[in-house]
Amino acid sequence: MSASRLDEMVARTPATRDRYVDFLRAFSICSVVFGHWFIGLIYWERGIVGIHSAVGVTSGMWLGTWLFQVMPIFFFVGGFSNLVTFESFERRGEPASAFIRTRLWRLLKPSLVFVGVWLPIQVVLHVSNTGAPTGPRIWDDTTLLRGMLPPGATLPFGPLWFLAVYAIVLAVSPWLIRLHRRVGWWAPAAMAVGTIVVDTIGFGTGSWAVRWVNVAFVLLFPHQLGFFYADGRLTRLPRRAFWAMALGGLALLVVLTTPWVWQAVVGDVRYEWFPGIGYYPKSLLGTDVERISNAYPPTVCYLVQAVWSIGAVMLLRPVLTRWLERPGPWKVTIFLNSIIMTLFLWHMTAYLLAILVLWPLGLGDYVDSTAGWWAERILWIVVPGAFLAGLVAVFGRFERPRRSRAAA
Repeated sequence: MSASRLDEMVARTPATRDRYVDFLRAFSICSVVFGHWFIGLIYWERGIVGIHSAVGVTSGMWLGTWLFQVMPIFFFVGGFSNLVTFESFERRGEPASAFIRTRLWRLLKPSLVFVGVWLPIQVVLHVSNTGAPTGPRIWDDTTLLRGMLPPGATLPFGPLWFLAVYAIVLAVSPWLIRLHRRVGWWAPAAMAVGTIVVDTIGFGTGSWAVRWVNVAFVLLFPHQLGFFYADGRLTRLPRRAFWAMALGGLALLVVLTTPWVWQAVVGDVRYEWFPGIGYYPKSLLGTDVERISNAYPPTVCYLVQAVWSIGAVMLLRPVLTRWLERPGPWKVTIFLNSIIMTLFLWHMTAYLLAILVLWPLGLGDYVDSTAGWWAERILWIVVPGAFLAGLVAVFGRFERPRRSRAAA
């Protein structure tokens, strides 16, 4: 996007636009990019390249996940945008199917470009017998992937699982909006109660498969709260309500992840509920070393993270909204939002390219977060960043929309 085009979009920004929503969208995705690059422990063995999380082997790094686990914020912003856009379609007399089709296309177009690039790469790896076969078996000895773990893994296909989940959320958004209009606050309240019930059943009875129901409850909870931001009911709440959300959520996270609390409540049976640790993990990301994750599938801790983080961003809203009235910050925000999908889709490809360059030089070969690993952190931000800039220059053009819209 040219500087003149950016200046034009800044000048044409409607006074009614909530700039803070755009900022939160850009901030959340940039935080994901930075976090994935920062916490990586790289491995390249037996023909497979990948990364582990340093959170589980680094004392105190779990606290960073309380600050930078921003997926609830992204879903919160998504709820706002979906309601605003849905109402725009309603005013024009267009059906819900048109809303779903338009929103999904914005998601799918850059995603199809991503898959279209990686598909022939994988074919070449198969034909040249490069990299170990991984992923589900397709036929005979042919597997889905070579040299990389299945699409659910972080490198480089990790973004796809999230986009698949968000596509489902988009598809059911019209129904969720109708639910919001009919029952209001009862909808997120029911999701919160449902999360507690599912965790109780899943951990209490050992029926761990049940826990995957919380993918719906926990991720839809902040999305549903985004509707209240869009219709003004959230912003009309007094600031003390946001303080209660932020401080109360943090306090509850401390309680849920503190061993002596669980010992006092349920005794040693806590080790049956939470094998190996006896309480909810402190990390809000998967650690690759603990048998329990707060993220895969999400637990009540993940929902509490949504409560405290949404309370915090609402407290910061007045200050940051005034800051975004300045041309410079707003211009950067517009630019990042114009390539937001490209950043998210390609950031782990950029990290893979950095590995291919730096690993042969003896860089990144750590199995723990040693002093050497810490010393290299800036390198593993700058080099993937340079590759990502190049990927954005090539593939950013495929992202929509090309012109600014009044709706988020």
